Amino acid sequence: MKKFLVAMMVMAVIAGTLFAQGSAESGAAVMLNKDKPVIFYNRQPSDPTTGVIDMNAMNWNDKTMYVGFDAAGGGAVQGKLITDFLASADPAVIDRNGDGIIGYVLCIGDVGHNDSKARTQGIREALGTWAGSTDPGVVQEGSVNVGGKTFKVVELEGKAMTGTDGSTWNANAATDAMSGWATKFGDQIDMVVSNNDGMAMGCLQASNYPAGVPIFGYDANADAIEAIGAGKLTGTVSQNVDAQAAGTLQVLRNYLDGLTGADVYTKGISEPDQYGNKITADMMWVADTKALLAQNVGVNSSNWQLYTEGTRDAGIKQTDAPSKKVILTVYNAGDNFLSSSYVPALRYYAPLMNIELNIVQGDGQSESSCLDKFTNLGNYDAYAINMVKTNSAQDYLDKLKY
Repeated sequence: MKKFLVAMMVMAVIAGTLFAQGSAESGAAVMLNKDKPVIFYNRQPSDPTTGVIDMNAMNWNDKTMYVGFDAAGGGAVQGKLITDFLASADPAVIDRNGDGIIGYVLCIGDVGHNDSKARTQGIREALGTWAGSTDPGVVQEGSVNVGGKTFKVVELEGKAMTGTDGSTWNANAATDAMSGWATKFGDQIDMVVSNNDGMAMGCLQASNYPAGVPIFGYDANADAIEAIGAGKLTGTVSQNVDAQAAGTLQVLRNYLDGLTGADVYTKGISEPDQYGNKITADMMWVADTKALLAQNVGVNSSNWQLYTEGTRDAGIKQTDAPSKKVILTVYNAGDNFLSSSYVPALRYYAPLMNIELNIVQGDGQSESSCLDKFTNLGNYDAYAINMVKTNSAQDYLDKLKY
């Protein structure tokens, strides 16, 4: 009996040694989920009330980062796009009822979203209606230059576009709101401004949309660019979706290839990576929040043709990188920007970087609609997370503890 026990113990030691050696050689077999790369994208982990970045989430491990765009800068770009348009406009045309006041209505995407807050603030600051808050109705009387003349500015109404199903940034809600605004305010409406293109295009769907009233969106979605070319949409802001999508995948690729330190946010981004790839657009690294941000550009009738559908970054070409698997969540399958712009860009660049994506999509209102599909995590080499709510990062990270 003793000999049997000794023999079993020896066999166990040998088997354990062989398993450890095999695991060390394979690498992935010994890496726990909690130690794998985690990229938050498009929705930065943050407090929905204060906008403060959730640094506990960003410091989850040494391979955690946010990839998005310069939200504050984007708000300023949208504001300037509007004021530049007004500065060269005909006052007699813009001021529809001749009352010396520029009245506008505002489609707010989500009062608790840091991107929506930044855009609302940028609009109000540019028009002088900023009263220290991005909340609906918290505004003051502003002023703006229209064709060389100073006009008062009044935000007639700002409203969060929440759908009947609870989803935010809702285009159908914007259609309904615009219909109501047109009836309520009539020719007091001189301009329509939206936190994104989806809601702006929703406004244009209202049957009583006041003809000729300028309207501004944000995102440079394909249908919005087409609408600018057709003279229906006045302007939008490109947040460089290709740079963001390629940037998200490039950072994942860098982590998965074992890069560390500054190489993670520079290789393939501000300088060529080992495969010769480099994103063409400028991206900014913010060390304090571990964020890699694409820059924004105003789009109007003078340059819309540069942003037509199908334009991809020629700096990203096919590589011979080892194949890796990534699960990626999308907070809302119905989100116009993500579904029509971001996801197609991801699907274009991922094969070039030999990243196999499993894209799971939520309903935009319930975090569980994403979390319930965020499963079989041990089968993946890395994770890319887009949350329903910006303060839900820990819910995803809790599933990666082991």
